[in-house]
Amino acid sequence: MAIAISQEAFDAMVRENMEDLGMDADEALADAVEALTLQGADLSGIIKRVPGEAAAAEVSPVVRVLDELKASHSASGGSGQDLDGLVSLIDELRGLCCSGGGSENAAIAVRNGGVEALVALCGSARVAQERLLVSALKALSSVLRDVGSTEKFRQSEGPKIVMDILRGGSESSDLLYAGFSVVAAGSAGNEVVKESFMGLKVDELILHVMREKSKTNVQSLYDAIRVLLTPDDNRVVASQVYGYSRRFAEIGMAEVLVSALREQVAPSSLPSACAALKSIAVNDEICRSISENGGIDVLLQCIDEAGQQKNKVIARSCCSLLSKLAASDANKSAIIQRGGFDRLLKLTSRFSEDPSIIQEVMSMVTVLTLRSPENAARAMEVGYGTLAIQALQRFPSSGQTQKQACLMIRNLAVRNPENRTILLNDGAEKLIRKAKVMHGGCKDAASSALRDLGLDNYSA
Repeated sequence: MAIAISQEAFDAMVRENMEDLGMDADEALADAVEALTLQGADLSGIIKRVPGEAAAAEVSPVVRVLDELKASHSASGGSGQDLDGLVSLIDELRGLCCSGGGSENAAIAVRNGGVEALVALCGSARVAQERLLVSALKALSSVLRDVGSTEKFRQSEGPKIVMDILRGGSESSDLLYAGFSVVAAGSAGNEVVKESFMGLKVDELILHVMREKSKTNVQSLYDAIRVLLTPDDNRVVASQVYGYSRRFAEIGMAEVLVSALREQVAPSSLPSACAALKSIAVNDEICRSISENGGIDVLLQCIDEAGQQKNKVIARSCCSLLSKLAASDANKSAIIQRGGFDRLLKLTSRFSEDPSIIQEVMSMVTVLTLRSPENAARAMEVGYGTLAIQALQRFPSSGQTQKQACLMIRNLAVRNPENRTILLNDGAEKLIRKAKVMHGGCKDAASSALRDLGLDNYSA
């Protein structure tokens, strides 16, 4: 764990280097940074400055804006009367935290009370002050970047304040976008914040917004679902998000998301919507219910359209979700019955030079052919054996594509001796051995593919 250090302690160390060790200013500053870094100190948000230089030069733009923002908010008694002035300062802060040095500026803002100031401003503003709230929420989402900042957000009662704003301002798309951006940013990597939002019934609010208000093109809403249902807090051994996913499914979120994909989601939001639905599909029952509500038909249609429009982002997102749904044996049959093999192969022909799309399709076919000799035979008939060989030939430098080709070859060959002969005659052995040598991460998959092709020296 990083050692905490204050700005005052850092400044004192630089000053000691100059006064006691006779270093010049630049050398003293560099030495302090290096020494503290080696000691494991957390220097995020520390202003790397030389104490005693011109006062104006010592003041960080972020600190200046924060000081002015706090003073303005305090002078108005928390009422936000100087609306234009507050919004201007908040937007300036956000600009600093989203610029080229945004990460360091955000850390400086967090260290100097930025999270608490923005949460307090949101808590005191009225929903009718939409412009002020939208600006403050956007700035807040720009500074919530790590556990330290999200913990300050939680300790300042940020989740409750944001939920109150979202409940009161659900008619405004701008307010919803900004508010759910904070839900996503505040929950990222922090299990306790996720728990806070779930305790405040954020799942029911999201369902209400989508079902009653038809705000289905608020992309941050989908991002919030995905983040809430992602186990990304390294401090936690057993995450609760699996239970949250089931809770989202139980209240009907999967059906609403499928309906949104079918009718209302803008192309720019579609990848986020797919990721949200994927995060809910955590067991066989939920995967089947998504299919029963038309999810597979919708995704195959989206894949067809993405191929026609050469939109690889949408194609990749839809394939990834379809792979998750295919984990259910009932859904495997549904995908194949709807021409999934042919439609996916057509997609690869439209993105023949893009290994990321080829990789997603091979991943899907690997799932569809798992423990199913019938599906493996059908896949070979359609042309997936040829696709695997071509992927190994065309993308030798893409370790992940090489690995996925090996995994697909395994499933095509392991229960189908007739497929082994075809693949070996097409040169699979030489290509797999080459991938095994070139990519360390491909070694196990390559060895397994060689074994399932019937070769004795598969581990060589």
